[in-house]
Amino acid sequence: MNFKGLKVLVIGTGISGMGAAALLEKNEAIPILFDSNPDLDVEEIKKKLPKDTVTKIYLGELPSAVEKSVDLVVLSPGVPVDLPVVENFRQRGIKIWGEIELGFRFAKGQLLAITGTNGKTTTTALLGQIMKDIAKDPENVYIVGNIGNPYTLSAPKTDDESVTVAEISSFQLETAISFKPHVSAILNITPDHLNRHHTMENYIAIKESIAKNQDENDIIVLNYDDPNTRAVADRVRAKVVFFSLKETPETIGRKCDLLYMDGENIMYNGEFLLNANEMQLIGTHNWENVMAGAGMALAVGVEKDDVVSTIKSFKAVEHRIEYVRTVNGVDYYNDSKGTNPDAAIKAVNAMKKKTVLIGGGYDKSSKYDEWIESFGDKVKCLILLGQTAQAIADCARSHGFNEIVFADDMADAVKKASQAANEGEAVLLSPACASWGMFRNYEERGRIFKDLVGEL
Repeated sequence: MNFKGLKVLVIGTGISGMGAAALLEKNEAIPILFDSNPDLDVEEIKKKLPKDTVTKIYLGELPSAVEKSVDLVVLSPGVPVDLPVVENFRQRGIKIWGEIELGFRFAKGQLLAITGTNGKTTTTALLGQIMKDIAKDPENVYIVGNIGNPYTLSAPKTDDESVTVAEISSFQLETAISFKPHVSAILNITPDHLNRHHTMENYIAIKESIAKNQDENDIIVLNYDDPNTRAVADRVRAKVVFFSLKETPETIGRKCDLLYMDGENIMYNGEFLLNANEMQLIGTHNWENVMAGAGMALAVGVEKDDVVSTIKSFKAVEHRIEYVRTVNGVDYYNDSKGTNPDAAIKAVNAMKKKTVLIGGGYDKSSKYDEWIESFGDKVKCLILLGQTAQAIADCARSHGFNEIVFADDMADAVKKASQAANEGEAVLLSPACASWGMFRNYEERGRIFKDLVGEL
């Protein structure tokens, strides 16, 4: 597609919008940045744009003349696809892409893409490290997408020898059209973002669309234990590789490549890979993440020994059951990326000690029953803050859990957690909710938590 002279409206002034505007301008398009928030500062937005990027910026309301002049719309992931302004463009026949779609149009080399409700960041970071460790030029391996690095900033640097490992969210898949990874993975699909996707059926379909353009020459790695992802295997053209915590080649009932557990040994098609205790990652959910990442690497020909070597040295990513420090005999863990109940369940399950849990945040229309039920006798106290605090408290009490404390903010939560935890116990921040409303993102929430723990 020739972008020269095209007027492209980029909606959203976050990091994805900045990357899209820069890439468009490099390819002689005319980018126009728009954000519906009228309180943003134009000069601050300009400072965030990559060097020498010049673009018009509109805030609050898009002038009618500008709207009518647009040839293409590029949405940032955080922009809902059913906004009136987006719907107006759709009705006029204007193409609507996402930042991931735009990046894909300009990228070269091999693309490996990961989606799922939980585990995406850890699996993406692990696979990216495996590919860097075996690459002749590690700088030619790009880790992009929802992990915090816009695809559009890396895409123009790629060549035929490049490898791109992409973490892809449901928000990004909504606006992907020609996006086609050579190897994809769907780690799991559990209820999340239903305030945006409305139904579980729609959410599943969006996740599954990561494979919609794959063919018989491509590969998809799927979680056999999740019925939603297992069912995808019957609807895709790509070769299927499964991973499972529960099944073995003998019990799975179908001929396919399989990564699985034999006790605490991770196996691949009957061959030993490594013992889970050799990893620095904790929790059985990370056994799944490792199997998925290893499966993708093995599928593109990485030697088994190289895969295992990286897995053994790989450490947890920031904000995902990240050990912070021990204070007065109490271990503190930052799981700010636990932004939904299923992710928070995995964090609770990973804890080995009696735990004081900090939760609550933005309301994504989630249900908290299974999270509360996962507490067992492990969670001794639940400290709640944010928009969902009362709803979570009500849910907890309905399940017979009454050790609940409300906090005004994160500083208050950390203070109360430190008072509630005894020597030999743990404090875990795993909110089961998004950060919006109190923090800019889960990263800010996690860093504030770590700073406060550092001050104890």
